[in-house]
Amino acid sequence: MRILHRQIFRELVTLFSLCMGCLLGLLLFGKLLSFREIFFSRDLGLVHILLLFVYLTPSLLLLLTPIGCMLSVFLTFLRMSTDNELVALKASGIGLRQMIAAPLIFCVLCTLLNFFVSFYGLAWGMERLKDTVLEFMHSGTKMAMHPGVFNQEFPRLTFYSHKVDKKSGELRFVFVEDETLKDATVTIVAPKASIVSDPDAMQMRVGFKNGRIYRREGDKLDVLHFGSYTIKVPMNWFAGLDLVQTKPSKMSYWQLIDLDGNPNAPENYDRVFVNKVKVELVKRISLPVACFLLGLFALPIACLFQGLKRQYGLVLSLGLFLVYYVLFSFGVTLGEAGRLAPLVGLWTPNLLYLAVGVSVFRLAEREKTPQLVAWLANLRLRRAA
Repeated sequence: MRILHRQIFRELVTLFSLCMGCLLGLLLFGKLLSFREIFFSRDLGLVHILLLFVYLTPSLLLLLTPIGCMLSVFLTFLRMSTDNELVALKASGIGLRQMIAAPLIFCVLCTLLNFFVSFYGLAWGMERLKDTVLEFMHSGTKMAMHPGVFNQEFPRLTFYSHKVDKKSGELRFVFVEDETLKDATVTIVAPKASIVSDPDAMQMRVGFKNGRIYRREGDKLDVLHFGSYTIKVPMNWFAGLDLVQTKPSKMSYWQLIDLDGNPNAPENYDRVFVNKVKVELVKRISLPVACFLLGLFALPIACLFQGLKRQYGLVLSLGLFLVYYVLFSFGVTLGEAGRLAPLVGLWTPNLLYLAVGVSVFRLAEREKTPQLVAWLANLRLRRAA
């Protein structure tokens, strides 16, 4: 039995690593496309790019770990069922109850991993991502500024500088066209400017000295002389990044608890924000628990579809998780809108899959096949004939 459990656990870990690697790779490749402005407009090395991906990973793991756990258990026992290993084990007197120790330990470990990501990893990753992007933007913007060339490092801001000191970020004889205003165009001319980052405010400031502002609005032109003038550029302007730390999805679990228990929260924030905090609190618990429930749900389901090809099994397991995710997303939407209690909306998919998993486990243990599965098997045999 120890050899059997060790072999099952080893296959579970292997498939989990493979599934998580593929899923993370696909999602991070999508992030690469959204970060193309940062990567291609600044001289970032491979180490810097990998750092960004490492800091993004915890926010992806929270959702990917349940599906990775479910796929691993499903594909492991589907292979054992297809290769008739389960039949041989049952003939030796080893049933599903005797084989459940390895997947049970594996699901518990996945659950603990996701709890760690939920409580600590997500907020740590977002905080490091914010600081790293700010550092890249500050240093990269100074390095990307070239004298005598029109630069568009900032969205809807066009810079021209006759001289650039890339070490200090100081610009000389500066011309800037500001198109951030809706109905007006502002042109700034100054003999001196500097670029300064403000990590606390999540913004970069471009300060001008002793210049003029030409504001054109329709046929009207205003000219203003100034001693100092500053343009504030929020960091979430870059590459579509949304790094605002006040969003509930970016906060740590303990920050969410403080906000939810604060009697002044409804006064400081609108009702939608309060609802999002409550939904996020429930989500940080329900998704880790989903690792355990979906993993155990996949075990008897795989045993029922004996003989199913692996590619079809992969599609089936992804479809089952898609149903779970749709129900979960529906609960999140209703919870944030205040139409359904977060506990009801987010825990209903978990309890539903738990009930189905227990029922199917009893059928698989007694070697009974549900009518739907039997009908699908007969249909597949008819097509093969």
